[in-house]
Amino acid sequence: MKETASLAWDTWARYHVIELLAFWEGRVTASALREAFHLGKDRAQQVLRTYREEVAVGNLVYDTSRKAWMPTPQFTPHFIRGHVDEYLHLLGTHDALNPQFVGLGLGAANTESVPMPIRDVSPEVVRAVVSAARERQRLEVVYASFSSPRGEDRVIAPHTLVYAAGRWHVRAYCEKNAAFRDFVLSRFRGVPEAIGDALPAAAQANDEDWENRLTLEIIPDRRLSQAERELIAQDYAMEEHMLAINCRCALAQYVLREYGINHRHVEGDPRAQQIELGNREALRQWLY
Repeated sequence: MKETASLAWDTWARYHVIELLAFWEGRVTASALREAFHLGKDRAQQVLRTYREEVAVGNLVYDTSRKAWMPTPQFTPHFIRGHVDEYLHLLGTHDALNPQFVGLGLGAANTESVPMPIRDVSPEVVRAVVSAARERQRLEVVYASFSSPRGEDRVIAPHTLVYAAGRWHVRAYCEKNAAFRDFVLSRFRGVPEAIGDALPAAAQANDEDWENRLTLEIIPDRRLSQAERELIAQDYAMEEHMLAINCRCALAQYVLREYGINHRHVEGDPRAQQIELGNREALRQWLY
């Protein structure tokens, strides 16, 4: 095992991604590295070979049937902490992943941030969900909710992982409800089991609330004075006292939560609320 502290930051970032994919997806390929870091074919294969033979010997083994490197039972991570947020945030920023910036740790003096809670999600759950979404398969799961805190059997067909309102969800067709629903990853109990191809009704194109988009019109609370509304509009970089946010219909309620807007409740003090949804009536059908 090489000393990780002495590695160049871009090399460290590549090994970080190798371990994220191996640990959470259960497979890693040279093509995945090529796509993530814009590497040539030979360079991507060299990175994988160096990781396997010099950096973390015994962590990966090749599976000829899947044409991918798989984690061995002795897999020991050296570049990740094993928190699901690492992997899921990688998915969320994958389109912007750039080796010139990954791993730089662009912190600055005299700054601070509030730590967010880490949701308890097992790698087995993530692997099963990611694989099912990729292969368009159905999953038999045990899912806990307020109506069934101990969990109940469901059959779902996932298509997209979503980070919203501080939690990771999977958007999936639920056979019990015969409709698309959001399932919080931390509420899965046990390991989901693949049970065959997704039914025709679960095709992603049929998820109309996912495919269609809407615009949320965020405005200063109308009960504020003119000067106060001007201040809030400047805080949120509004144009003509309105911030237009385009999103998928299925994600509208999560966007509102991110902005601290509760469409079911109006604060008595407008200074406490500060902003509100200006086109609430037009969007009522998407606000649960």
